[in-house]
Amino acid sequence: MSQATAKDQKPQVQLGWKAADFRLKGTDGKPYTLGDARGPKGLIVMFICNHCPYVIGALDRILRDVTELKALGIGAIGVNANDPLTYPDDSFENMQKLAAAKHFPFPYVLDETQDVARAYDAVCTPEFYGFDANLKLAYHGRIDAGGRNNPPPGSKRELFEAMKLIAETGQGPAEQHNSVGCSIKWKR
Repeated sequence: MSQATAKDQKPQVQLGWKAADFRLKGTDGKPYTLGDARGPKGLIVMFICNHCPYVIGALDRILRDVTELKALGIGAIGVNANDPLTYPDDSFENMQKLAAAKHFPFPYVLDETQDVARAYDAVCTPEFYGFDANLKLAYHGRIDAGGRNNPPPGSKRELFEAMKLIAETGQGPAEQHNSVGCSIKWKR
């Protein structure tokens, strides 16, 4: 496992760009686009996978936040861009098992060509892109300060609070912290 941070790989992403659309197969066998996943107040595009300890460690917090944000009009979609030949735990079949076992409240899709990850300039899992109602990027960062562990007591729920602010005002927070996680497993 190699650790990557958006900070190590690139500077903080420029906010305000329009979400790149896609059509990717979900674990339920249906194709999904941005329009299918977005909520009336915004959308979270999450680059996640099955094997990364950072995703595994944060998964219950991700599921909690996505569920609570749905009630505020924020949709979500999980994108797995990892090469399943190099990391069999990230195969489509294993994605289906994880989504079913954890009752994912969002579509979990496979970026088989890795074109979506490249379009978003994603570098790690988990990595979160928060878009406003017009699908303009208003948040790019982490779920919280915990990484693969529980966050320290009193820590902010950074993703939740950012997306709640976006739902209420259309603007993301001034302070945003880069994601930390496993590097995306690019095809060779």
